Amino acid sequence: MSVTSAPAPVPAVATSGVSRFTSRLRLKGAPWVPLFILAMVLVAAIGGETLTPHDPNGLNLGAAFKPPFWQAGGTSEYLLGTDNLGRDVLSRIIAGARVSAIVSLYAIVFSGAIGTMLGIIAGYFGGIIDTIIVRIAEIKMAIPGLALALIFSATMDPGLSTVIIVIVLTYWTWYARIIRSEVLSLRERDYVAFAKVAGCGSLTIFFRHLLPNIFNTLVVLMTLQVGQVILFEASLSFLGLGIQAPDTSWGLMLADARQYITYAWWGITMPGIAIMLTCLSSNLTGDWLRDLLDPKRRQL
Repeated sequence: MSVTSAPAPVPAVATSGVSRFTSRLRLKGAPWVPLFILAMVLVAAIGGETLTPHDPNGLNLGAAFKPPFWQAGGTSEYLLGTDNLGRDVLSRIIAGARVSAIVSLYAIVFSGAIGTMLGIIAGYFGGIIDTIIVRIAEIKMAIPGLALALIFSATMDPGLSTVIIVIVLTYWTWYARIIRSEVLSLRERDYVAFAKVAGCGSLTIFFRHLLPNIFNTLVVLMTLQVGQVILFEASLSFLGLGIQAPDTSWGLMLADARQYITYAWWGITMPGIAIMLTCLSSNLTGDWLRDLLDPKRRQL
């Protein structure tokens, strides 16, 4: 009688922690074009006037209203044309990127820090503390950002500091409400209960157990906020409530060129395209990070 040997078991392929980490950070499907645009804006913000082909505030009335180089009458000296005072549009766009980057950085740091801490406190402690913070946030959300800008412009000189204050006061509620909802779920987890039983204080639980678990949400929120902050700053500067001359910003360029749009379209179109591309790139990058960092959305 022949004996048929059993097939050898196929060894299971063990998935190491390193491979899981590597697969999590895969860049497949990454929005390379938006990332490249954001990188260019960052380089322009860091380099500033050292990267501009001309002085952003240099006046040359003899070269006023020069069209872009591809249009009749244009020249390669002014690739995107000039405005009513002969200032190079490309140089002003590059210089204006610094204002957008500074405003976004301050807004993300301060509004994110304030909103995150208040959201954690409200969601963790609950009760009267939660009620007070939520009511303050609701009162703030009932006040439009432009109304706040008018108030601060009447009491302070319009400028970069005023824009940052208005944006921080406007956007901290966004962080607070979303982080609060996250913490309301996290505080019921077993590891939080075990930390309380072990005698950990509230600050230890905040920074060791809650903050790391909402980090992914914070990254996505900060990325999505970049485009909103840039658009809000451009709106304030366009209305004369934000950045003032001789400083340069994209919104201020729109305000200066709006009366010449019928015969010098490039003066308002070029900074508008810069704002559109930056905001769209930040939104697409935020969507990609959300899918990458969320285990429910991420496909391994």
